[in-house]
Amino acid sequence: MSDIMIDARGIIKRFNIGKENELEILHGVDLKVRKGEFVSVVGQSGSGKSTLMNIIGILDKPTKGSYILDGIDIAKAKDNQLCAIRNQKIGFVFQTYNLIPRTSALKNVELPMLYAGVKARERKEKAMELLELVGMGERTDHKPDELSGGQKQRVAIARALVNDPAIILADEPTGALDSATGRAVMDLFHKLNEEKGITIVFITHSNELAEETGRILTLRDGMIIGERQGTNHNSYVKAASNF
Repeated sequence: MSDIMIDARGIIKRFNIGKENELEILHGVDLKVRKGEFVSVVGQSGSGKSTLMNIIGILDKPTKGSYILDGIDIAKAKDNQLCAIRNQKIGFVFQTYNLIPRTSALKNVELPMLYAGVKARERKEKAMELLELVGMGERTDHKPDELSGGQKQRVAIARALVNDPAIILADEPTGALDSATGRAVMDLFHKLNEEKGITIVFITHSNELAEETGRILTLRDGMIIGERQGTNHNSYVKAASNF
């Protein structure tokens, strides 16, 4: 069995601009991520990071190129299969949290399981377990406007874990947080990676945070122009084990 989680080759993405013009955002990106890796993709705004994440997360399709996720050829899968793959294998964490405002933390985490037809008792038990895992066990009945930014992000991470995903795609998850709160969220990602073996692709413009991950890919103008190891990865892995 292959140890490759993500194998994307020659990914090109173009968008139609008007009737006859096209804008190419990704220019032949190659990306390979092994199972259990914690990889960051860094780049400035407009470099194509979010476009790449949408393709990796099966939220969008490439114009050209091949993409195999955990042994599945995405180009050959039907739409209903793509939906199932996305829901079962991928957890998403966004900068804007995407929580339902008038619903408690517990109900927000339960929501994907509700759509999946999981029974109420099982939903609640799983949601409670995950909120405890992310340090939000005392805030289960709080609504998003009663939570800090860091607490909202923890709820969003718990929700991303409900289907036991093999991979988490995190798009600027600390971008709206102060440094101390962002530090706590990063520690949580390290914990999930080290203790649960979840593959994490971390999209960020912060070189400092990227240095904590095992591998750093630099995206510029729709192309990966560099790859290196994170210089602080080992020290943060050790710290996260005590989180």
